[in-house]
Amino acid sequence: MREINVNVSFDNIIGKIKPMHSVNNGPAGNRGNTNDKWFAEACIPYARNHDANFAPAYGAPHTVDIIAIFPNFDADENDPASYDFHLTDEYNARIMSAGSKVFYRLGNKIEHESKRYGAIPPKDFGKWARICEHIIRHMNEGWADGHRCGIEYWEIWNEPDLHPQCWDGKNEDFFELYDIASRHLKSCFPNLKIGGPAVTSVNNRNFLIPFFEYITRDKANPAPLDFFSFHCYAREPDTVAKQAFIAREMLDNAGYTETETILNEWNYVRAWQPADQILYSYRTISSLKGSAFVCSSMIACQHSPLDHLMYYDARINTSWNGLFENPSQRPLKPYWGLRCFSELYKLGSEAACSCDEPAVKAAAAISEDGSEAAILLSYYLDRDSIDGSGCDEDELKVRIAWDGFTSADGVTAEYRVLDAAHDAEAVSDETFFGEKCAHIRRLPLYTTLLVKLKR
Repeated sequence: MREINVNVSFDNIIGKIKPMHSVNNGPAGNRGNTNDKWFAEACIPYARNHDANFAPAYGAPHTVDIIAIFPNFDADENDPASYDFHLTDEYNARIMSAGSKVFYRLGNKIEHESKRYGAIPPKDFGKWARICEHIIRHMNEGWADGHRCGIEYWEIWNEPDLHPQCWDGKNEDFFELYDIASRHLKSCFPNLKIGGPAVTSVNNRNFLIPFFEYITRDKANPAPLDFFSFHCYAREPDTVAKQAFIAREMLDNAGYTETETILNEWNYVRAWQPADQILYSYRTISSLKGSAFVCSSMIACQHSPLDHLMYYDARINTSWNGLFENPSQRPLKPYWGLRCFSELYKLGSEAACSCDEPAVKAAAAISEDGSEAAILLSYYLDRDSIDGSGCDEDELKVRIAWDGFTSADGVTAEYRVLDAAHDAEAVSDETFFGEKCAHIRRLPLYTTLLVKLKR
């Protein structure tokens, strides 16, 4: 059994733990069966509401999408009677009651059917922008018997580079829509974050290069882009994290040096074709292997330029949901991976952490007052097994060492394990004395280990 080393220096603070455990869509309630409790306990920072319109538990087909809220495009956009906010308001309230913030996607769900409805470009881009303005005023300023939700992020469209499922028109038409809408919304709401366009991939240069050229054609007054959102489905955590570096370079080259990078759709996909590979991917998403992929990806992205990561998907009626079982809504293994990362997020400050094995991702955090700390490890390789069976030859022995976190009364270390037999529950604890502490543990493949320290 090969031994590896993880070293942490809690007196070397290198930044903040970023919101890497946000998701698409919020808690679901259907006939009295709900996952509100589990959602809240994971301390999920944001819930993006894209594709909520698929889910009856959220009020589909009358929820979130522009064509659901403003069903008659020829109606008067200044008249509150033209809008139907009811079920979207209920959905937003449920997200916020779980302690999460709403990340609002302005646009429509993906349409795989033979006829498009929301994917058709609006016939008047200026009017579409004004409709979005009134939606924001309803959600944040109380317009039309509305609310003061304080929703900060407003995303223009979803995957406009995916034709015709998300944009049944020319690329150039979307560039114009984004330019008009972003300028109008930013002029109305200068303190909100307006961005997008939630492209399928940062590698789609045929779309992105002309997009950036269009919105920066006026060099003195480029279109607002407070955040740049994009998607990635992959089989390796390092592939997910690499997208952040590509996005950052692209934005900097376009002059958007202060723009946030947000990867707001991601999950495990070994391959889209042939059919057996995507079916394998669906099985993996909710498995123990899926939990290791999730946790390893969050840690890898924490160490990248990415500002925000949002898992796809938390809605209950989809194969992409690896967090909650359908229909029981009980937590699945990847949920506990998010829950482990949330322990770092709650502590706040990231401490320097290194690991000499690339397949093991490691991160550490410490509280502001220095009384608590944690170390998170996740071991992932893209093996065929989804539960770790038959992978005994991959097992490691990990030596975890840390300094900069001591107490005259000793430091208590609680070990929480996420594996086939445990759902991030405590399995043992120890008390350490001295300036430097070390612990050795077995680390089977797909295991996530959370060490919680207290002094």
